[in-house]
Amino acid sequence: MATAGQPDEAGAATAHDEPDWPAYYAVTVERPAWRTVVTAAEAYAAEHGEGAGPGARSRFAVDLGCGAGRDTRELLRRGWQVLAIDREPAAVDALRAATAAEDQARLQTLVADLATVEIPPADLVNASISLPFLSPEAFHPTLARALAAVRSGGRFATMLFGDRDESASEPEMTCPSADTIRAALDGFTIEDWVDLEEDGQTALGEPHHWHRIELVARRDG
Repeated sequence: MATAGQPDEAGAATAHDEPDWPAYYAVTVERPAWRTVVTAAEAYAAEHGEGAGPGARSRFAVDLGCGAGRDTRELLRRGWQVLAIDREPAAVDALRAATAAEDQARLQTLVADLATVEIPPADLVNASISLPFLSPEAFHPTLARALAAVRSGGRFATMLFGDRDESASEPEMTCPSADTIRAALDGFTIEDWVDLEEDGQTALGEPHHWHRIELVARRDG
């Protein structure tokens, strides 16, 4: 599983470049799921059971900005039904091609802009390094819609760029402070929080100063 000490995988390019998404998908398609989604899935299973067997509670996740599907495929492997959303058709194509045949029936995909897509109610809403690529005008409403979609007892898992990330100077990206993120989580209990800052490189090998905030939160009630 990926660890908190691996920020070099997080981005397709430095923020001031146009991201090379197809190259990013090719580099990351075989990489393991991010730590946050694994943590959220395990926490949900500990509370609600594994979801196997007759009468078991179904588990539905929405993966926002699924990319090549490293998180989606981990959830499918664990028996979840998943709606994977990305604005890039190449991402959905890469995900479909990499998904095991026995998991295809539990996978739904949608090509859509995260800033406008309707997010259905889910037991887990996951957003790994996708929300930072929204403008501030789109980021905050999208985060609110993602949180609102989490069912009672469900989880929200995300990795965001913090305000000390190199990308914070880019007007088309959003890198909120830790206080801003925590304030948005009203009605949630934070189960996992990692605030990581260090120099590294992007998945495509470009140098980058990272400030990444990883979190898993449970919706109260």
